[in-house]
Amino acid sequence: MYRKVTEGIQVTVEPFFMDEESDPDRGYYFWAYTIEILNLSADTVQLRTRHWEIVADDGQAQVVEGQGVVGEEPVLAPGEAFEYTSGAPLPTPSGLMRGTYRMEDADGRGFDVQIPAFSLDSPHATRAMN
Repeated sequence: MYRKVTEGIQVTVEPFFMDEESDPDRGYYFWAYTIEILNLSADTVQLRTRHWEIVADDGQAQVVEGQGVVGEEPVLAPGEAFEYTSGAPLPTPSGLMRGTYRMEDADGRGFDVQIPAFSLDSPHATRAMN
């Protein structure tokens, strides 16, 4: 599990490789990940946008941006959490993801919350030691 707190918002990520959704012979590897966003601050906040960078182990990178997450822009009062599961494909057997959520407090102040960088590793990855 990966965890990071930014301005009182805790983001926890648990990635898992989806072997049954992957096709290594065709260079297609798929991961799902569950994210929990927990409001540890004293203010109510709303998730407005997401920004992801997905990097394959061969250096190929793609950026994904959009409104909310899984079709929602959750509002979190102090102590409340929101959890969702999504997924990402890669053309390589390993890589990483990192990103930010743009949040807004009740006064309309926007701020970025860091999503911890996390590894996407599959049993198909081969590691060489130097």
